[in-house]
Amino acid sequence: MGVLDDRAVVVTGAGRGLGRAYARHAARAGAAVVVNDVDAAASARVAGEIRADGGTAETSGHSVADRSAAEALIDLCVSRFGGVDGLVNNAGLFHQADPWAEDPDRVRAMVEVNVLGTLHCGLAAIARMHARGSGVIVNVTSGTHLGHPGSAVYGATKGAVASLTYGWALDLREAGIRVNAVSPLAITDMKLPPYDGHARPEEIAALVTFLLSDRSAGITGQVVRRSRRGLGLIRHPAIGPMAEAGEWEVDDIDRAFRDTFRELEAIGYGDHRVVPIRDPRR
Repeated sequence: MGVLDDRAVVVTGAGRGLGRAYARHAARAGAAVVVNDVDAAASARVAGEIRADGGTAETSGHSVADRSAAEALIDLCVSRFGGVDGLVNNAGLFHQADPWAEDPDRVRAMVEVNVLGTLHCGLAAIARMHARGSGVIVNVTSGTHLGHPGSAVYGATKGAVASLTYGWALDLREAGIRVNAVSPLAITDMKLPPYDGHARPEEIAALVTFLLSDRSAGITGQVVRRSRRGLGLIRHPAIGPMAEAGEWEVDDIDRAFRDTFRELEAIGYGDHRVVPIRDPRR
């Protein structure tokens, strides 16, 4: 018995890399998988691999950036397998550039796939899941949303996905729908050159299967970080200690930054560095 027996799961961006690993692992765990990728040939290859392993798969070449196509993708899962129990919002584009050299067309494409693609597929799946009173969504974010040189726009799209995860989890918990996200540090075509901390896609996939399964019952609204050896939770954004005063003029605000907030220092997270409160170059 697999932990995803009798489940129907959609995995977007599953033609290669992490998405391929997620789809294949879910199929080995018993799920019927819709393998989605705009590269229809790649999608067909992965679906063929799943079938060759004895699993069940359907191929999809829908573009998640198009709302109608995203809805058709979810409808395909329902018509082929009788419902949609899980959605993995993995499809994404990666692009690095200095802010002064940013390409507006590439920015738009990233937003349309990374943000709107997650929204389009998520909303279509939620409508189906809400009617049934159950379902699981696993979004894919990135540690770059904490800040990474040269990746501000990509990080912003992934920050939007993290925020969406928190909000959907709150909105949907009474409806029986769980929403979590994974933040993989992995070797893929999209990522930075690998180093010792990067995992292979196959090493990340079990985490997605776990979150799709009943083994993660009760877990929602979490962003789970996975590296080659590590597993952890990314802390939710939080408002720090508040200084209080009867009024806040420029001098008062300056004192707060020099005194009350002085002990707050930049926090490192892997390769990511938060900008210090006071620029030491000043």
